Amino acid sequence: MSTTTTRPSVIRPRRDTSLPSRVVVTALLGLSAFYFLLPLWWLLVSATKPFGEQFSGTGLWFDGFGLFDNITRLGSQDGGIFWRWMLNSVLYCGVGALVGTAFSALAGYALAKYRFPGRGLLFGVVLAAVLIPKVLFTLPLYLMFSGVGLIDSPLAVLLPSVVSPFGVYLCRVFAAQSVPDEVLEACRIDGASEFRIFRSVSVRMMLPALVTILLFQFVEIWNNYLLPAMVLGDDRLQPVTVGLVGWNASHVAVPPALVVVGSLVSIVPLLLAFLSLQRFWRAGMTAGALK
Repeated sequence: MSTTTTRPSVIRPRRDTSLPSRVVVTALLGLSAFYFLLPLWWLLVSATKPFGEQFSGTGLWFDGFGLFDNITRLGSQDGGIFWRWMLNSVLYCGVGALVGTAFSALAGYALAKYRFPGRGLLFGVVLAAVLIPKVLFTLPLYLMFSGVGLIDSPLAVLLPSVVSPFGVYLCRVFAAQSVPDEVLEACRIDGASEFRIFRSVSVRMMLPALVTILLFQFVEIWNNYLLPAMVLGDDRLQPVTVGLVGWNASHVAVPPALVVVGSLVSIVPLLLAFLSLQRFWRAGMTAGALK
């Protein structure tokens, strides 16, 4: 007697791979890439032109090379204050992103892994803070810092930078998905303290997500303009975004070509941060996507 075994049928998800759909998707992606990369291409081309010719020609192709001379002029303008602005931006973004990521990790981990009265209400407050645009906090922060004497102080920029409701939300989601409760219980049975469990086990599991939050925080602080412009009146304390806008407003004192070159130099730290942390960032974007 022969027995036949029937293999269970596997249901595969249907994928629409027709040629028209692929052409439409590719075209949309190409248009989006062109839309976002065109200003960067113009900035690169204009900054490499000889000094004073940044706004001549079509602006979309190279016409001579004077980038090194332009950077030299940029560094000598106003006593080299541009490099001081760059250093300020790196300081504000580095400290703010690191401390903000640490606070977000602690808060998100606590909301995900500990049960305490008011946890749901606290998480609801965090979600409400995510929905409120940060620009609405600028005037209250200015009045508060003015009342405590923190105007024209780096703390007026650093203190708001270390608070990130969106970072807390992401950490809560990532901790809930990537840190199993069974691992935490095993660590407790072995006698590890709660902080040691967080530091030695949970942080390692959340590392790709933390790098993603770090990058988001770094970019957000770097691009922040309104708050530093209001709380920092001293030119030597301002970040590069505020300094370049001030240069752009004074066309007589500062040539517009220097603003173009300074804009190109100011995005270099952002590109380096993304390229150096790209491996962790891509993994963090998909962390928690599958159970």
